[in-house]
Amino acid sequence: MKYVYILASQSAEEHFYVGLTGDLRARLAKHNAGEVPHTSKYRPWHIKTYIGFSDPGRAAAFEQYLKSGSGRAFAKMHL
Repeated sequence: MKYVYILASQSAEEHFYVGLTGDLRARLAKHNAGEVPHTSKYRPWHIKTYIGFSDPGRAAAFEQYLKSGSGRAFAKMHL
């Protein structure tokens, strides 16, 4: 199972991060421990939304969509 997730910063509410993982809890722990350079500045993080996919290809495609302009707008409005 692959998970596409959206994190929200607890210290700066306007900051979000979209990612893909097979182990959601371990990945969140890495983000909050400062092990991910892109997210270390705005920690701590909490999970805003996550969606599980049995097909890794579809998960990767959805993650890329959420990182696009229209995907960010979709996520802001619906997720």
